[in-house]
Amino acid sequence: MTKATEVLPDTVSGLKQLLDAIERREVDIVLGSSSRRVLTALIESPQRTAVSSINELAQQLAVNASTLSRLAQRLGYGGFSKLQDVFRRELTEGKHFYSEQASRLVVNSSDPDTLNQLTRLGRQESANIASMIEQVDPTVFLHSVELLASARRVRIHGMRQFHSLALFIAYGLGMLRPDVSTLDTGRQGVADALAQLDEGDVLVVSSCFPYTPSVLATAEVAARHGIKVIALTDSASSPLAKSALHSFYVPNHSLFFSNSMCAFMLLAQGLLSAVASHLGEASVSALKHRETLISELNASL
Repeated sequence: MTKATEVLPDTVSGLKQLLDAIERREVDIVLGSSSRRVLTALIESPQRTAVSSINELAQQLAVNASTLSRLAQRLGYGGFSKLQDVFRRELTEGKHFYSEQASRLVVNSSDPDTLNQLTRLGRQESANIASMIEQVDPTVFLHSVELLASARRVRIHGMRQFHSLALFIAYGLGMLRPDVSTLDTGRQGVADALAQLDEGDVLVVSSCFPYTPSVLATAEVAARHGIKVIALTDSASSPLAKSALHSFYVPNHSLFFSNSMCAFMLLAQGLLSAVASHLGEASVSALKHRETLISELNASL
């Protein structure tokens, strides 16, 4: 007599124990030989499983992407991204993320045509952009644009390479409306910066796996104090999405040795362009005023 699993494993070792139980028919989960092979391969290469897209894994394992989705559902995870989260946690906040990404470049370095890598990278980024656009909820996009245009204060926060994205958004939005900056622009620290915001102000945060713990904590604290959080992240299972009022999910799988930023930058440009349209003549006046100041300063040099 088999028994149902009560708690889904949240570690790779727990998954291995579940696989052993399935093979011994101790649980009410039935997997065919192909699914058992795939699950075994995922467990044996947790880093690869954590950082690869579902399509990349399917290609490496010689199965269809739908096979991975069905496997996750049969195990009780609902979707492959939930199963993949188990492997992502195994990397302990990305301890080996960058080296694992770089190792994929080394594996493919035997190709004598170096432009081949650029071509593949371009195709992957195009796929990321197309997937990102497909996932954008029109209502979420509209409400986010309205908040960015009308909130009394807007702050942007990102760390590491996402700091460059935060600077870009802060610069672009600051061209259109007042009281916009990166969260830590004064360098007094995040706590002091958050203390300057009131309930109803907006904080845009960005991070993806391996998530920066300080960014996650900042979003959680801001949301608890009534600050409206907009998250630019990688999936619905991202811890940032739990704190956000509105979230955008940006695929970022590529040959780059870190997280790809192309689709994130396009999303940022799309939001900024929509804010400019939403503000109408007010945005045009703001830009003309800036042009006047630039002209006056140039004349004085």
